[in-house]
Amino acid sequence: MEEVGHLKYRANAIRQDIIKMISNAGSGHPAGALGMADVFAVLYFHVLNHDPKNPSWEERDRLILSNGHICAARYSAMAHSGYFPIKELKTFRKIDSRLQGHPSYEDLPGVESSSGSLGQGLSIAVGMALTAKLDNANHKVYCILSDGELDEGSVWESINAANKWNLDNLIVILDRNNIQISGDTEKVWPLNPLRKKFEAFNWEVLDVDGNDVMKLVGVFDRVNHLKGKPIIVIANTVPGKGVSFMENKAEWHGKPPAKDQALYALKELSVKLRKIEDDF
Repeated sequence: MEEVGHLKYRANAIRQDIIKMISNAGSGHPAGALGMADVFAVLYFHVLNHDPKNPSWEERDRLILSNGHICAARYSAMAHSGYFPIKELKTFRKIDSRLQGHPSYEDLPGVESSSGSLGQGLSIAVGMALTAKLDNANHKVYCILSDGELDEGSVWESINAANKWNLDNLIVILDRNNIQISGDTEKVWPLNPLRKKFEAFNWEVLDVDGNDVMKLVGVFDRVNHLKGKPIIVIANTVPGKGVSFMENKAEWHGKPPAKDQALYALKELSVKLRKIEDDF
């Protein structure tokens, strides 16, 4: 499938950008960003109804990034989509850059909400989805949420609110990578059984390998046909995906790679890119 190969290519480019951006800045959050690269590639190049040349287009789908610290992945996807020049990625986390360490609604067109404090994005997304319902608008609201954010009570209030108002125009993508800054999610604050919890709140629950582009395409295509309930896609991802020494290591949550580590990571990703190209 040619489109799947194209999306894999995009995801690899996003991963390379993440390494370059965070290494160059000397700060950032590589593990979660790398783990969600496939999701961002599929969202921006297959799923979202959006117009990079007209970021305020009224009929656009909205994408809320609740766990704003993984924004390097989103910035890369936006740049490759045409929201701003790819060369601007070099300014990530620099003084006066539009590409701040957490997204800023006021600074960067195409960002729907500022984020920094965790646990707030779903509340914003619920408000947007409810507004769309009241206005009889046809766009959808997507919200990327980290599993660590489920430690917070405000998130569960939002989950129940989405059920109360039958917000079937709301699609949450949960980054289920099982780590947070202080370690394993199940040791810090147990979350399982997640599927049963969301089903108890009357949500439509879909599970997917969040690092398998073909499966992601399939699950999002299925989402388009679901009605009557808010939807959550539990994307099971590997933190640090694509870089062997970062995979499944909580220590890389917010640690930038040194220059030699960045070069090693880019070499690994370049080898994977050649394989993707050979498979076309």
